[in-house]
Amino acid sequence: MASLDEKRVAVTGSRKLEEIGTMVEKRGGIAVPRPIQKTVKCSPEEMEQGIRTFVETGADWVVLTTGIGTSTLIEAAHTFQLKDQFLQQLQKSNIAVRGYKTLQVLKNHGITPNAVDDDGTNEGLLRVLQQHTFTNKRIFVQLHGEPVPRLTNFFIAQGAKVNEILPYKTVVPNPDLVVKLVSEIIRREVDVVAFTASPQVRVLFQIAEERGVLGQLINAFNQDVVALAVGKVTGSELTERGIQRIIMPEHERMGAMIVELDRFFQQRINAK
Repeated sequence: MASLDEKRVAVTGSRKLEEIGTMVEKRGGIAVPRPIQKTVKCSPEEMEQGIRTFVETGADWVVLTTGIGTSTLIEAAHTFQLKDQFLQQLQKSNIAVRGYKTLQVLKNHGITPNAVDDDGTNEGLLRVLQQHTFTNKRIFVQLHGEPVPRLTNFFIAQGAKVNEILPYKTVVPNPDLVVKLVSEIIRREVDVVAFTASPQVRVLFQIAEERGVLGQLINAFNQDVVALAVGKVTGSELTERGIQRIIMPEHERMGAMIVELDRFFQQRINAK
């Protein structure tokens, strides 16, 4: 018997939707496409003012939270013929990064950060930042799809001046699909929900709260429906919302996520 035999796996991200579906089906599962969130790059013009300000004035600290966001900023700077100046200001600044992908982007440009998170999460980033003081410092923060109040407020509480830039946005292409997925989870019409990015968790739980069924959603996950996360960042979003059973791989890869799900159900089969 295939480990995912007839298991209905809802996939909530738009990126690599077909690829993940194929991996699920090869293991005997049924892929249920539910792309409730997608990431859209901002236009270079939307980032222009923030980039020019950074190039002209620099910053004491630069906080980079994603690899794709960092790359997008550098690409936008190139559009305005400011790439060299942008990279030079990065070299002059203290840099804090979250995630191995962000670290790799900097490495490709010969830049070594001063502070690196210990687990790929916002909490891990805050832990390493707490080892430094930011009174009267100028902070340039690259956000990842949406505001991060905990990070921003951390700097403001110390009297720092914070400038934020958003290289890409989180959007909900079909709100009705989110409502549908909430209902499917509560009714146990899906066996697994695969979250490939943390904004998908926030979108799902926000809609459930707005419709007054948040408790039912949490109970469904904790009792029957398996919450599958691509990595620690996404997993931490689920943990913060009271989800007690989260399946996720050691290394953040979509293929590894499905392998881990396969292992979870295989262990269940073997235990019978």
